[in-house]
Amino acid sequence: MTSRLRFDRAPRRVYWEVTRACDLACHHCRAAAATAPDPAELTPDEGFGLIDRLAAFGAPLPHLVLTGGDPLRRPDLFALIAAARARGFDISVAPSATPLLTPKVIARLKAAGVDAISLSLDGSDAARHDAVRRIPGCFDRTITAARACLVERLPFQINTLVSEESLGDLPTIHALATKLGAARWSLFFLIGVGRGALLRPITAQACEDFFEWLLTRVPLPGPIVTTTEAPHFRRVVGKAGHGAGIRDGNGIMFISDAGEVRPSGFFAVSAGDVRTEDPVDLYRHSDLFRTLRRPDLFRGRCGQCEWREVCGGSRARALAAGDALGEDPLCLYEPGAVARSTG
Repeated sequence: MTSRLRFDRAPRRVYWEVTRACDLACHHCRAAAATAPDPAELTPDEGFGLIDRLAAFGAPLPHLVLTGGDPLRRPDLFALIAAARARGFDISVAPSATPLLTPKVIARLKAAGVDAISLSLDGSDAARHDAVRRIPGCFDRTITAARACLVERLPFQINTLVSEESLGDLPTIHALATKLGAARWSLFFLIGVGRGALLRPITAQACEDFFEWLLTRVPLPGPIVTTTEAPHFRRVVGKAGHGAGIRDGNGIMFISDAGEVRPSGFFAVSAGDVRTEDPVDLYRHSDLFRTLRRPDLFRGRCGQCEWREVCGGSRARALAAGDALGEDPLCLYEPGAVARSTG
């Protein structure tokens, strides 16, 4: 099991923050996006060069996710998509629900060979969602985009923030994602980075209770449920299924708009810079990535847990709590509890 759940050769997914420019001002924005691109943003030539270098991971290539900010704010977005597709990458795009995201743009993304896009819903109605996104009309544009995806047969994922502010609304958001025809419902459990430091995370007990509710949704018709920065959902599900072992630095690599290589977008430590170092080498051989792929080095409950290979805890949340190798404070599980309860 160990070798199967450690992704030493290549990540499963590369998240490239192609720009931090965005016309929204979301309360929880990891990127602390701004209205204008950062002057340090990778140039078009540097972007094309990055795609060429990422192709050196070889087959099977990682899935490339173009995120931001708002990728639609990058003028060469479709040229980057074409270059990545020519290299054999599967592509997803995470646009923001601004006036740039029109049905025509969604049709163009489909024609460009994009496999899926993600849309964010952090409230079940306009008042709740737009209060988080801080731009009126964002909810309605998201619904319009979801319907356009169905017309174009472009699979879409609904991303939803899990925090104290959104917890009570999550069942209604799930019902809406199901009604819209989302392929996936991806739950982003708050990490206090960027503007997300202004919001309140849920407690470990609330997380456990919510997981139990999620278990009642999993067998029903509707979107596949996935979690980001909450890998202990795999322990609650009770099996090493989809996504097993994948976490910050193990199966995941993030590249910032300025070229910093990090274990995830929520992990605030860089392993290096693509302008001066090889991203493939950084993923495979940097001390940071190699250490994060060693659950035997984890401390606290995560280091003792029988689920540490399948789960491993959120390394980004552990870092935010003071120790990247420490236990994930969002998990309340006591190692060995299953064995003790069945012994």
